[in-house]
Amino acid sequence: MIDSIEALEAIYGLPHERAVRKQIGFLNEDYQAMVRVSPLVIVSSVGADGLDNSPRGDKAGFVRIIDERTLALPDRPGNNRIDTLRNVLQDSRVSLLFIIPGIGETLRVNGTATISADPQLLESFAVNGKPAKTVLLVTVEAAFFHCSKAFVRSDAWNPETHLPRSALPSAGAFHKRLNDGQFDADTYDREAPKRVSDTLY
Repeated sequence: MIDSIEALEAIYGLPHERAVRKQIGFLNEDYQAMVRVSPLVIVSSVGADGLDNSPRGDKAGFVRIIDERTLALPDRPGNNRIDTLRNVLQDSRVSLLFIIPGIGETLRVNGTATISADPQLLESFAVNGKPAKTVLLVTVEAAFFHCSKAFVRSDAWNPETHLPRSALPSAGAFHKRLNDGQFDADTYDREAPKRVSDTLY
């Protein structure tokens, strides 16, 4: 087992100078461009009850750039677990991973967050007349792009490698197993498309 930084660095060596220089304490023009076209961001947080890693998605550019050190991320209706928001109230540290379909590079942003329920801010993120539930305001402390190797290795953007939905249990099947078989999976799955569509915002 590796139990020290020295032992770890003996295996990996030191990062290349480019890998160090790409990390900056703000969003430069290139990093802002990535935020504006990303329709999907993974938000990581930590709190007293543990860790959370939550996907957030919307139209490309749904994460608003307030300035080079501040991002605003709207929260939409979900399952009301609000794990990320609970964590932020206990520990403000967050990490964001911006993903752009078809593009290998991703953008990693680390910082701290606060939760706003300001009515004007929520309304400014309204979709179909429905404002955001809350808005996560992220103060950027570090930002850097991540190379494309993960997507090259995984071949994730290649449609020929995509599985049909039937290759895995349905959401209804998940619920049925988790409820010891006492769940109407067929009805749940049949109603899912309309339910999701009606509750997106």
